[in-house]
Amino acid sequence: MATVKDFSVSEKLSALVKLQKLSSKLDQIQILKGELPIEVSDLEDELIGLNNRKTRIEEEINGMTDFIEQKKAIITQSAELVKKYEAQSENVKNNREFEAINSEIEMQQLEGKLAEKHIRDANNELADKVRSLEELKKKIAGKEVVHNEKKSELDKIIAETDKEEKALTESIEAQRKSMDERLLYSFDRIRNNYRNGLSVVPVERDACGGCFNAIPPQKQSEIRQRKKVMVCENCGRILIDDELNESVEI
Repeated sequence: MATVKDFSVSEKLSALVKLQKLSSKLDQIQILKGELPIEVSDLEDELIGLNNRKTRIEEEINGMTDFIEQKKAIITQSAELVKKYEAQSENVKNNREFEAINSEIEMQQLEGKLAEKHIRDANNELADKVRSLEELKKKIAGKEVVHNEKKSELDKIIAETDKEEKALTESIEAQRKSMDERLLYSFDRIRNNYRNGLSVVPVERDACGGCFNAIPPQKQSEIRQRKKVMVCENCGRILIDDELNESVEI
């Protein structure tokens, strides 16, 4: 069996064409998915943040509710003490006792009024928190609808292409292992330079199949001979003749 270094230029070009076709087919699956994987991931991260915020607001609301109940208890307690001291004031024996009881009554009344103020302030803040929570719930619900739609669409694409994608990935790995490392380096470098991922292109209508720059007849003749690897002087892509391109199947 021939090793990589024993391959002819024609065989190396055929290997490059096969790798390009496999890679392009895999690219088509990624294009089919589009931005969905990123969009789904971003929405999931956003939903985590929104739900964490929702939990914090709910905890704050619970804390405010407990605070209000505590203040209501203080008001009840203060009112009961006021009644108690008022009853005691009817049985005082001297001004000193009266003033002491009266002072206690005033203090409890003040405690009650202060608790009422705290309740009013807390209720205002609580109302704001409740409004914020409702708005946040609506936002979360909207985001969940979008997320579920996009996730469903992505899952459908994955279900339809997963088997093919795995097979292509395995074929690409196997193909790369059989190829010359210098050619692979050139292939990857060129491929990474272009959004369409085309490193190897045929000459079509006397032009480069990648950048459509005109290819002189003499160079086209050399490309058809397959005696050396030829590249487009304009874009740097590896050029092959159309016959070779058509003959390589995946």
